[in-house]
Amino acid sequence: MKTLHGKHITLRALEPEDLPFLYHIENDESFWEVSHTQAPFSKFILKQYLNNAHLDIYEAKQLRLVIELKEKGSSIGLIDLFDFNPQHKRAGIGILIQPAFQNNGYASETLDLLVQYCFSHLQLHQLYANITSDNINSLTLFQRKHFTKVGIKKDWIFSQGKYKDEILFQLIDE
Repeated sequence: MKTLHGKHITLRALEPEDLPFLYHIENDESFWEVSHTQAPFSKFILKQYLNNAHLDIYEAKQLRLVIELKEKGSSIGLIDLFDFNPQHKRAGIGILIQPAFQNNGYASETLDLLVQYCFSHLQLHQLYANITSDNINSLTLFQRKHFTKVGIKKDWIFSQGKYKDEILFQLIDE
């Protein structure tokens, strides 16, 4: 499938061999705010998750893909479709790139590939993203990719002793 292959990255399904990578990502507390995690994940739980990762998006209502550098075959992040709703033809989207690989255009390329996949293969009408108001990199990325700011959820996220606004972005396939 050429749809999920870009110039520098490939989006691929999770494999059992991704357990160490997934364990590292899911247990990195710096990512917990965006993933709404409050406690570490065990390898046992993540193995079970990987065992069910083969479920069709129509059954699981979500899809997680590994972002992999083509040149090195290194896993650098994850991109998720969540709250998949085939009736209303929409899904939420979230992206996570490890800090060492940020600001290299990989998130931009990844988002382009997934948006194309969603609109052409899944026949979605719209995608949305929830981004905290202090996440400048993500705000910039989604605005550059023509996602429209459609609302602000005031004091939506409580993190590190303070409330943060969460901004709702939407991209409609015209």
